[in-house]
Amino acid sequence: MGTLYVVATPIGNLEDVTLRALRVLREVEVVLAEDTRRTRILLTRHDVEKRPRSLHAHNEAQRTGEVLEVLASGSSAALVSDAGTPLISDPGERLVAAVIAAGHAVVPVPGPSAVLSALVASGLPTAPFLFLGFLPRRRKEREELLADLRSRSETLVLFESPRRLAGTLGRLQEALGDRPACVARELTKLYEEIARGSLRELAERFAEGIRGEVTVVIGGAPPGEPSPVDEETLDAEIRSLLAAGEPAREIAAALAPQAGLPKREIYARVLGVRKKG
Repeated sequence: MGTLYVVATPIGNLEDVTLRALRVLREVEVVLAEDTRRTRILLTRHDVEKRPRSLHAHNEAQRTGEVLEVLASGSSAALVSDAGTPLISDPGERLVAAVIAAGHAVVPVPGPSAVLSALVASGLPTAPFLFLGFLPRRRKEREELLADLRSRSETLVLFESPRRLAGTLGRLQEALGDRPACVARELTKLYEEIARGSLRELAERFAEGIRGEVTVVIGGAPPGEPSPVDEETLDAEIRSLLAAGEPAREIAAALAPQAGLPKREIYARVLGVRKKG
């Protein structure tokens, strides 16, 4: 049987690659990479004479079959990410699952991780933490997720694109409250920046946009953070306040903190309840 190595690679500084990773990359039959151009830079820098093959979201099914053939012959393969640890918001889950199902070995070769680097530099609690990847792009899915996270006590870690960063920080502040946070940009690279402050402060700091890869760390819910109420209870409170003549916007402002939902979502719910009578 064969072996698939899951090899972490530098997130910026090419000196961060491990000696073991370089040995494995030299010894395997096949090196799989999301962006072969970026991986070639690493391989060339360290005199690894391998020509990487692409494995990305659009060809993972095809490549999985090819890798299984390589492993079935008793050879080995290595999966690397563009930067950091493979499968962390990167392709490869299907491949790893198929390799395990076929009875081959999957061996991690640990190393750099933007998630852990940002977490330990943030100054926020490192355990427990919850990694979210990228937030959902669709508004409804994103707001539902943030509502669920409002009462979670874990430190939160997520990735974001630089052009959406300021907007995301603002939405986080609205949904979670003005919590302590950290924006880690271009980690281990020449223009590395680690900014700490409240979500509101960071949203203002990066309002004009930035460049580079971004990891965001956010403090968990403080003790005593109110938990979201169930829908029936929430609707009953809305009906009671409507019957008392309270305006919809004031109802939304009053109930949003206790419900753990954005004000605009509560406002839409108030309008729905009022329409039903």
